[in-house]
Amino acid sequence: MTVGFYSPLPPAPTGVADYARVLLAALRRHGLVEANPPRCDAALYHIGNNRLHAGIYRRALAQPGMVVLHDAVLHHFLLGQLSREEYIDEFVYNYGEWQRDLAGDLWRDRAASASDRRYFDYPMLRRIAESARAVVVHNPAAARLVREHAPNTPVIELPHLALEPPGLAPSEAEILRYRQRLDISPADFLFGVFGYLRESKRLMSVLRAHAAIHREIPRAALLVAGRFVSSHLERAAAPLLSAPGVFRLPYLREREFRLAAGAVDACINLRHPAAGETSGIAIRFLALAKPVLLTDSEEICRLPEDACIRIPPGQAERDSLRQHMFLLTSMFGFARAIGQRGAGHIRAHHAVEDISQRYWDLICEFCT
Repeated sequence: MTVGFYSPLPPAPTGVADYARVLLAALRRHGLVEANPPRCDAALYHIGNNRLHAGIYRRALAQPGMVVLHDAVLHHFLLGQLSREEYIDEFVYNYGEWQRDLAGDLWRDRAASASDRRYFDYPMLRRIAESARAVVVHNPAAARLVREHAPNTPVIELPHLALEPPGLAPSEAEILRYRQRLDISPADFLFGVFGYLRESKRLMSVLRAHAAIHREIPRAALLVAGRFVSSHLERAAAPLLSAPGVFRLPYLREREFRLAAGAVDACINLRHPAAGETSGIAIRFLALAKPVLLTDSEEICRLPEDACIRIPPGQAERDSLRQHMFLLTSMFGFARAIGQRGAGHIRAHHAVEDISQRYWDLICEFCT
């Protein structure tokens, strides 16, 4: 049996490519697996909310197999792929003829889709989920959304892979030199925000919270590394990105990402509105025993309460963020204790060997 593994792969600038690199290598220990072949006996499709998945999405509809849904809201992806008429028809296919007028409104207002809650409330999953032989997701929120759109399709929740090979972690000396190169003092407590910078990552809240903390504790520093998706957000954030204690880097390739991950003391990875995704960045930092601040949501409910820091969405977000950033910066040992519990959870539940075996068993069950 030849398994077709359809996904973006490095150096594609997406977390799905990093995930695919690790899973592909692990699956090849079980049998013959080819990356993006013209034909195969069984197909594993990786689908995300990114134009890099356009050809994979079309192939998954034409030649059904097992779908790994990395984002459970595909609304933004389809907005970028379809014409106005196609989009409205697709919305009606998902939610009924009585929603045709709403579809027209959403198409007209699509410039606001990055922050408008309506685009997250309608995931538009029905077509890909109904056509799949089975759908793999990484959290209960995604599983619920798939079942709501395709109640007859098998849905399997698998933990997100731990992507960080311990043997490839930079040494303490390399990390120290990296901080020195960025002009970050060894005494600074460095928070980090990584990945695509869009409104849902709550960057403005993070920057404002950091500015408030930095006035009280000057050694509180913030690294913002990634590519802006929204030019409006980039313009709004520009003054705060040049504030004292803030360091700015572009999208990081794998080697420098590992250095930056080693250099930060805590990761801030907020998502609101959420799109049913499990953040690969958050999993990587948890595995590195770094505390991670996450938006409290159904997407993270499998994480133990004491293994991460939960930030409530909405009006309480900014105060909670400031309070926890203050605690992490000022209380000796607080960050380390949370990080160690997070790393223990990842070791127990997110091991590559265990999860790749479960993938292989599912391929054999649903695709052969």
